[in-house]
Amino acid sequence: MGSVEIPTKVLTNTSSQLKMPVVGMGSAPDFTCKKDTKDAIIEAIKQGYRHFDTAAAYGSEQALGEALKEAIELGLVTRQDLFVTSKLWVTENHPHLVIPALQKSLKTLQLDYLDLYLIHWPLSSQPGKFTFPIDVADLLPFDVKGVWESMEEGLKLGLTKAIGVSNFSAKKLENLLSVATILPAVNQVEMNLAWQQKKLREFCNANGIVLTAFSPLRKGASRGPNEVMENDMLKEIADAHGKSVAQISLRWLYEQGVTFVPKSYDKERMNQNLCIFDWSLTKEDHEKIDQIKQNRLIPGPTKPGINDLYDD
Repeated sequence: MGSVEIPTKVLTNTSSQLKMPVVGMGSAPDFTCKKDTKDAIIEAIKQGYRHFDTAAAYGSEQALGEALKEAIELGLVTRQDLFVTSKLWVTENHPHLVIPALQKSLKTLQLDYLDLYLIHWPLSSQPGKFTFPIDVADLLPFDVKGVWESMEEGLKLGLTKAIGVSNFSAKKLENLLSVATILPAVNQVEMNLAWQQKKLREFCNANGIVLTAFSPLRKGASRGPNEVMENDMLKEIADAHGKSVAQISLRWLYEQGVTFVPKSYDKERMNQNLCIFDWSLTKEDHEKIDQIKQNRLIPGPTKPGINDLYDD
């Protein structure tokens, strides 16, 4: 298994025109032991992965930081080769807590700077009260203008090279754009073949915002069958190309011009997820994929749910 050269996407809303590798390795809450996480990340780097996605809320920042430090010490990569994303949790989604939260993430990751820092959800809750799911009673008004000013400050201080958001609807992005001096570089959202986010994609394209897809293979919830991985039509397309359904899914995302962060700690699958750049889907494939029934997988982080979270 050689190392794969991964294409990059320019973050046009950054002054330095920062390049983000289109495939990243996700590390959402995963209660595998820390050593497994670390080994998987070292293996990923050997395979060609350079983009690593984490968050304060995931509990994976420490293991990721240790693995990256080790990879750098082993001479596998330099810090400049890497693209590291973390996210601001809702308990710190308040103007005065953004910089301390960013500094804490950097300390945990043992890094001097992030490549990208995201507001995890368009929600704010009681500082210091970490629960998941978030109790609706703990929610507070989200001061988008004040928080974004603090995000911009983090950028000016050199703590991160780019700033963005996650789980923002077009309406919430519009609201942010109206108060932002520096535009968000990225919006990370659920996107997969059964939740294609067409409207949001159009909005983001028009505003220079790069989309990153989480749950790109529609994994991450245990509710019923996986409408992507267990789709017979997709199995047929995969067979016709001699690929897996996962590869068809990721290739489709790549052809839409988005970036994506699948999470797999399995050596074979990590490699498969990179083998999507030297072939393409046909016009017929795209027409079939357009027919897939659409519904959202991830309802949101609160209990009970909130009606206007996604504004749809």
